[in-house]
Formats: sequence, C-alpha cells, structure tokens
Amino acid sequence: MNEAVRIVVIDDNPGSLELLSTALARPDVAVHTASNPVEGVQLVRRLRPHLVLTDLVMPEMSGLEVLQQIVEFDPLIDVLLMTAHYTTETAVEAIRHGAADYLQKPVKLGLLRERVAGLLAAAAQRRKAGSDQDDLPESKFEGMIARSSPMWDLFAMIQRIAPHYRSVLVHGPTGTGKDLVASALHRRSGVPGKLVVLNCSAVVETLFESELFGHVKGAFTGADRDKIGLLELANGGTLFLDEIGDMPLSTQAKLLRVLQNREVQPVGSLSVRKVDVRVVAATHRDLRAAIAAGAFREDLYYRLSMVELTLPPLRERTEDIPLLARHFVQKFSREFGKPVSGLTPRAAMMLQRYAWPGNVRELEHVIGRACMLTEHTMLDVADLPEELAQQISIAPEESAANASLLADQERRLVEEALRECAGNQSQAARKLGIGRDALRYKMKRYNLTA
Repeated sequence: MNEAVRIVVIDDNPGSLELLSTALARPDVAVHTASNPVEGVQLVRRLRPHLVLTDLVMPEMSGLEVLQQIVEFDPLIDVLLMTAHYTTETAVEAIRHGAADYLQKPVKLGLLRERVAGLLAAAAQRRKAGSDQDDLPESKFEGMIARSSPMWDLFAMIQRIAPHYRSVLVHGPTGTGKDLVASALHRRSGVPGKLVVLNCSAVVETLFESELFGHVKGAFTGADRDKIGLLELANGGTLFLDEIGDMPLSTQAKLLRVLQNREVQPVGSLSVRKVDVRVVAATHRDLRAAIAAGAFREDLYYRLSMVELTLPPLRERTEDIPLLARHFVQKFSREFGKPVSGLTPRAAMMLQRYAWPGNVRELEHVIGRACMLTEHTMLDVADLPEELAQQISIAPEESAANASLLADQERRLVEEALRECAGNQSQAARKLGIGRDALRYKMKRYNLTA
C-alpha cells in the first residue's frame, strides 16, 4: 500500500480551513490543519509533508515568512500561497522566493484541486528524474526530454510561473531549446490567444518597428496598405522575442513603453491601441555586459527579467544524452522509413564523450545525418561525423579501461543476438547490423559458439 500524501493547510480563518480540508480530502491524502502560522511551521517540521497551503496575511507571521522557514527547512516541500489581494507582481515575487504556486481568494475549488494534483505529480516526477536508477523511462515535459535534475527544476519553475507571469527572460546557449521553453510557458499559461514568434536577429533594422507595432498606409515608402504588428497579432496570447539582444536600441525604447503602458502605436498613426500580451524574451548573449557596453537598455532588461530562466548547455546534462539520442533515432527512423533501432555501445559512448558546442540542436543534426546515411539497423561510429572522434581526447589509462568495457558490452550483445536467433548466424548478424563474416570474427574473438 502506497504512503498517503501529506498536506498541511495553514490559515487563521477556521472557515477556510474547513473548506480546504473538505476539498482536498481523498482516501490517499492526509490533510492536517493549523490556524496559527507558528504552530503550522511546527507541524510542517514534525510531519515533513509533501505540500503546504498557507494564507499570505496572518497574525504573528506572514505567509512569506512561513514560506521562507519551510524552504530553509526542506526545499523539496512545495508551498502554495493564497491571498485575497492578488497581483501578478506579488505572485511572481512569491514564486521567485520558492513558492510552488499562488492562488487568489476566494479559491475556486476546481482550480485548487487541479493545481494541487499538478504539483504532486510534478514533485513525484522530479524525484523520479533525480534518482540514480539506470532503468528510468524517458521523461518528457511539453516536448522537452530530460532526466537531469537541472532540467526538471526548470520544468517545475515553468509550471509554477506560467499562470502568473507578464514577462520572462530566458537565457541559454544556442541550440538548447529556448523556443521550446517559450512554447511551454505559452501552453501552460492557458491564455486564449496565439503564440507569435519574432526572431530579432533575422529582421532588418529599418523594418523592426513595422514588424512589432505595425504601420498605416503611407507611413513610409512602400507602405501601400495598413499592416497589423506582431504585438497586436499576439493580443490575448504570447509574443516570443528570440535573440532580443539583437534588437536595435531605438526599438528597445518603444518596446519598453508598450510593456509599461500596454498599448501600441502603429508607425505613421496618431492613435494608440490597447494590447494584453505576455512577452517571453530569449537570448544567448550576456545582457549585463551588453548594458555596460551601451548596446542594451538597462530599464528594458529589468522589465523583462522579472523572472529569469536558464537552460544549461548539453555538456552539463550528459545524463540526458542517451534519452535524446533514442528520441532522435526514433524520430528519424520514422521520417526516413528506415529500421534503425538504436546505437552500438561504442557509438553511444562517443556521444557521451563529445562536448556538443551546438548543444541539443547539434545532437539532433548528427543523429539525423547518421540515420539518413546508415545501411544498418544500429548506428555505429562509422555513421557519425569524423570531427566527433577527432575532438574527443581520452587519457591512455582511461582508453584502456573503456576498451575493456566496450569489449564486454560487445560480447554480451553478440551472445544475446545468437540466443534470440536460436544460433542462426545470418539472423543474428542482421539483428546486430553487421555482416555474417564480421559476426563469425567476433564469435571467434570471444570464443562463442552458435
């Protein structure tokens, strides 16, 4: 029988305690309550619950102080804050200090159950992803694949801030998946509008304002009709500004006014139009250095960076490489109509050894090229680009150890293939993606018989 989920509810209003306890009651959930925040913190220390729900405004101790003490005690405990005085700014600030979520009172019970279920499921997924088991299944979040702790911490933050944010700044090297983070934020926000994308590095400087704000007919040479800007197009939804570090300073100033006033003035027009749009800005540049160099506005940076998310390079999450490689093999085998089922152990080890300066995007291209060119069912070293092997350096003693490890793995694979094919060497060779002569050589090398 699984251990019951422990939830602690802290609220100085007895009516709220009763309502929340009833709403969360389930056979597999143990709800504990406290009407005093000091007693509530003591209850948390004694029970070490999975989740804490706390009011924001209480006598003796505020909800933020309760949050701080719980985070210091055990940062793995999720804390959901509730308040009758909701603002986007206070919600995001609470989440930045460690809150798992932030709800407005009176709490809608359906929304409460949905958020609590999501938090508990995400916590279980993080614990699973952070474990050291070798047989973990592939883990996905909004199209992103990972089992590493930094990535699942990022996924948890996306889930927490998505319902509340107005602007987010996403950092990360090229090829790490900043566009996927923007898509995840948009989908998890639940806004009715669309996700609109502008790659700032691909727009001619003279056309930036027209692209963002739109223009009216006759505003400049060639403006033969009115054009709606991307900010208006994203009204009610999300605007993703990729590589915002490449945006001209003059456009940065006007974008800042839009974010402050929530209104757009098309080029050549005297009237303004109200917009309700969330903004996700992404960059691989160091914006603080750009500010010091006078290439980026400091006030726009602080407006965008109310929440900052950072994507780690692939070399810092090498445990995700086998998952990503398997995903891309499956993707391209379907796309090219080839029966490619995976990588040989030595090919997989080469992927682990490589530094991946182009990150996940480079890995995807490498696997795609290999699947396109291979004539076997398993990708081997010969299917990978030569520069991978050239850039991998291994110490002599480490190389000898790896060679022994590879030999052991190869022997097990050959034995398994022969066993599954009942000793039929032709079938076993096809299963391994090698020729029959090569199989016989390996059988002789490892002293194996059919």
